[in-house]
Amino acid sequence: MTSLPIVAHATPDDIIAWVHGRAVTVRQFLADAARLAAALPAGGHVFNACTDRYRFTVGLCAALLAGKPTLLPPSHTPETVRQLLAFAPDAFCLHDQPDAAFAMPALYYHDGLAASSTDGPVEIPQIPAAQVMAYVFTSGSTGTPVPHRKTWGAMAGSARAAAQRLGLLDGRAWTLAGTVPPQHMFGLEATVMLVLQGGAALVAAPAFYPADVSAALAAVPAPRALVSSPVQLRALVQSGQAMPAADLVLCATAPLGRQLAAKTEALFAAPLCEIYGSTETGQLATRRTSREDAWTLVPGVQLQARPNAAGDDTETWAEGGHIEQPVSLGDAIAPLDAQRFRLHGRKADLLNIAGKRTSLGYLNHQLTAIDGVRDGVFFMPDDAHEGDTHGHVVRLVAVVVAPGVAPARLQQALRERIDPAFMPRPLYFAERLPRNAAGKLPREALAALVATLSGTQDRPAALPPGFVIDPGHPAMAGHFPGHPIVPGVVLLDHAVLALGTALGRPLAVAQASLLKFLSPVRPGERVEVLHQSEAAADGDETIRFTLRSAGRDVASGTLQVRASVPQAGALPC
Repeated sequence: MTSLPIVAHATPDDIIAWVHGRAVTVRQFLADAARLAAALPAGGHVFNACTDRYRFTVGLCAALLAGKPTLLPPSHTPETVRQLLAFAPDAFCLHDQPDAAFAMPALYYHDGLAASSTDGPVEIPQIPAAQVMAYVFTSGSTGTPVPHRKTWGAMAGSARAAAQRLGLLDGRAWTLAGTVPPQHMFGLEATVMLVLQGGAALVAAPAFYPADVSAALAAVPAPRALVSSPVQLRALVQSGQAMPAADLVLCATAPLGRQLAAKTEALFAAPLCEIYGSTETGQLATRRTSREDAWTLVPGVQLQARPNAAGDDTETWAEGGHIEQPVSLGDAIAPLDAQRFRLHGRKADLLNIAGKRTSLGYLNHQLTAIDGVRDGVFFMPDDAHEGDTHGHVVRLVAVVVAPGVAPARLQQALRERIDPAFMPRPLYFAERLPRNAAGKLPREALAALVATLSGTQDRPAALPPGFVIDPGHPAMAGHFPGHPIVPGVVLLDHAVLALGTALGRPLAVAQASLLKFLSPVRPGERVEVLHQSEAAADGDETIRFTLRSAGRDVASGTLQVRASVPQAGALPC
């Protein structure tokens, strides 16, 4: 039986991870994986919920050594846990948070499970290529999550092909820092498998906020790469915070616009490589988005056009290379030659209104490219079709996050970018979109948001000054475990955004003073923003605000606001 090594590093003393500033060698990593494998419960499937990327990777390899497939769902909600147990009743959870509570048997991965001795010779474990490594579930953005079986051979082959294409096999010791979770297919491939099979090192701590990303890159040696998604890159670009130079930026999970790609390259002084693929296939192709539209297949992979089941059209199939069985792609693809193609978006996203054609991806790109728009999406409700056999779309909805942007200005900017047939009716404003940790928008969550907004917004400007911090906000994980409290900096950040929305303009905050945090705020509580403004002779403004929740004052302070608005990206993130 064909086997492949669990790591492809040259020596046991190579660095495979940076854990809170400490270098971890392959020798230590393999010892940690062997120690954890011996401690795993008897269950046959591992639900790996570790948030620390090093512990996740140790857990993944420990499960491989123990012959237990890993379950990687799109979220960790109680409903997800119920679905996992229905799929694998013998599953148990491996987690690294002491207060984690899952309705299944669990093992807490704590410091005591680390290997204490790493002396002696090191033997690299060989894993059978046919061994099932994981079941990766779809994100739920297009329906009910579906498990996809991944073998060690397929995942290792995909990682080696990607490492070759991306130039990571150049003999240098690369380090990969990621903003995407390792449980997501892209995060698994680009921050875990590229490390194991590309001879690289990972950064253990999760990076989400601009300061986190900056610190993660600054703490590791070059060459270093950042693995992220379009929604996270947009937040980094708009933050206005300087970033350490990188040697490469990898991006996936959603279409990336050329303008954002160019701004990202300028921010990190590094080329950006966009990756095309899917949960079913893994990585298929790459492109330098700032310079080219065409995609180039990774080594070994081929695309074939075949008649569809009805015989009235063709569909594109991916095969060869790391793909064990041919997979039908749900995208509209135009081949240029044997290795290159253009991508026109998902076939399910193609729209035909009044004889005019476009795609949801194109509309989303045009919406988010408008100055002042932080996030946005077009949505086609389930009842947006006529009852005829043609299924022509008759109504599109859009939701936008654009604090301080006047609805009329946004509508006018959109009219200049898209055909009138595709103008959204209605256009809603929201404080945030319900994206998951990978930056994707599950359809059910988006539909629920649209339903809520349709009942509360008579017109786009109807949002009251206030906000709610979601329990899934990244700051909640460590502030504080078991008793989550919204950090003061998060309250202040959202208060500034809510004030900008209420006043109809972005706020150029020069100074925040006299800040008092009077009562803790729990995630899920609605916080109202009360304020008084006083204009100065030079046009600057003093805003005194009070934050109130459930009838109690929770914070107060004073903002000094400049009359002029800074350049894009200088507003609070």
